[in-house]
This record gives sequence, C-alpha cells and structure tokens, in this order.
Amino acid sequence: MTPRELRALCLSFEAAVEDFPFNPETSVFKVGGRLFALTDLHARPLRVNLKCDPEDAIRLRADHPGLIVPGWHMNKRHWNTVTADGGLPDRLVRELVEDSYDLVVAGLPRADRLRLDRP
Repeated sequence: MTPRELRALCLSFEAAVEDFPFNPETSVFKVGGRLFALTDLHARPLRVNLKCDPEDAIRLRADHPGLIVPGWHMNKRHWNTVTADGGLPDRLVRELVEDSYDLVVAGLPRADRLRLDRP
C-alpha cells in the first residue's frame, strides 16, 4: 500500500478527517474527534498505528511478527503498529484500518453514531 492509498483509505470513511496536532509530518485520522489512525506518510517503511480489539491484537502480532507489533507510543493493549508498505496483503491492511475506524465509532456517544448512520 502506498502512502497515497493509505491516506485515501482513511479519508474514505464517513466523517473521517485528517489533522496534524503533533507536527506537520504526523497525519492523525479522526472520526467524531477521536483518533483511529496515526502515521507519518513520508516515513519508510510506511507504518500506521491502528486501534484493535485486545484479543485480535495478540493474535495478529503472533501471526505477523515484525509486521504487526504493539502500538508505538500508544496503549499496547488496544493499539497495533502495522507496517503497510508491502509485507502484508493490502486487503489485510484495509481490513485493519476499517476495524480501527469501526471500533472508534462504536465508542462514540449514541447521538454521534446515529449522525454517522452506522450501527
């Protein structure tokens, strides 16, 4: 997955926005004001921090050692750092980004979820 594809994917979700609260290099993708993906789109290798169900996070790390690791500078129980530039199938990276978005949306207040027209 290229940086352009990753950015486009993150922004393809309902009400997703890109912000730069830390520095001009770090893209923070949010929904409802909450982070679902964090990356430096210019870094090589391309990595992205994504929210993950704790049980899935452990399984994914075991299944993809070195490519999916505990979230760098994040709560390691709930976040993974995913190497997104070719070591993993693009389909898996897309699913992990979507899962992160869905987990964040599920944690939003009900009124916000209803505005997004998602269950």
